[in-house]
Amino acid sequence: MSGAGLKISGVDKFYGPIDFGVHAVKKLNIEINKGEIVALLGSSGCGKTSTLRMIAGFEPVSRGTITLAGREVQTFPPVKRNVAMAFEGYSLYPPLTVRENIAFALKASRLPQNVVDQKVAHIAKLLEIEDIMGRYPSSISGGQQQRASLGRALIRDADLHLLDEPMGQLEPQLRAVLRGRIKHFIKENGLTAILVTHDQTEANALADRIAVMEGGVLQQFDTPQMIKERPANLFTGTFVGEPPMNVFEATVAGNDNAISFGLNQGVRLDYPTSDFSPAVRGELLRRNKVVLGIRPYSVRRKEGGVPAKVAVNQWLGDQTHIAADFAGGSMVLVEHDRTTLKAGEDIGLSLAAGSLHVFDGESGRAVSHGQELA
Repeated sequence: MSGAGLKISGVDKFYGPIDFGVHAVKKLNIEINKGEIVALLGSSGCGKTSTLRMIAGFEPVSRGTITLAGREVQTFPPVKRNVAMAFEGYSLYPPLTVRENIAFALKASRLPQNVVDQKVAHIAKLLEIEDIMGRYPSSISGGQQQRASLGRALIRDADLHLLDEPMGQLEPQLRAVLRGRIKHFIKENGLTAILVTHDQTEANALADRIAVMEGGVLQQFDTPQMIKERPANLFTGTFVGEPPMNVFEATVAGNDNAISFGLNQGVRLDYPTSDFSPAVRGELLRRNKVVLGIRPYSVRRKEGGVPAKVAVNQWLGDQTHIAADFAGGSMVLVEHDRTTLKAGEDIGLSLAAGSLHVFDGESGRAVSHGQELA
């Protein structure tokens, strides 16, 4: 662990009796470096909020340890952990103004009043809430309350900042602006932060690394780029990316000259063996059934390519999304230019070997990404 960051070791969370209750988080192991921003990304019920609440001390750890800034803290009450948290539900003090709520976080710091005022003013400007600082929580909107809660967390000098869906109530334009500002603030001040979100755009924009969770299990923990380009398994490959990765079940056959993937409805994808490295060829030919994945941005239209039939053609203002009937499923491709394709029109597709992600047909684990083994 670089510096005194956060280390989660073998953590389980059961709601109900250990080993018999609902197993919400399963044998979680994560190390987060000091000064790093990490996103816990997953769908509802995947275990990300339970993990955050265990770190904060609002939920007991069923098994395992949590070490923060060199201290084992899983048995400490929340107040002893030196963790700042912005809740999805705001949790502002109703009798205090927005200014007093944000400044309250600095009460124990014994800073001079002029320094407190400067810090509060800086946070207010950062989050664009300067005009509501004298108002009470009950008189402001949900989005304003959320920004006030976020400001109260960010202003604290804590070992760890936990941000639970911190911008879920904000309109898209403001959210896009604040992402950049918040990331700069966190980095400039050397803060360590964990962001919980189901929004992959937010995770990609803010986080140095992303922990993808599903069913209480950590699926992959890596940089946004690596998760997109080298997903560890079929779940991560299809969960991360917009539009989602195209996937098709396939059989594998080959000889010294070619490798062939057999898809549904008699569709075949044939490649010369030179399109794959010897290591990848060996792994592919060891398997009978695989799942092929390809990102929509990597699918190309090609005269004389593999046949497909246009189902939907959508122009989204800056790109075209085409959904085509292909091998008994739907193949989505993205083009930057506007097209005049109509539903029912026949097209040819090109799926370059270097853009293929191959997953094991039984376990879902990644086998290869283009020319490289997973």
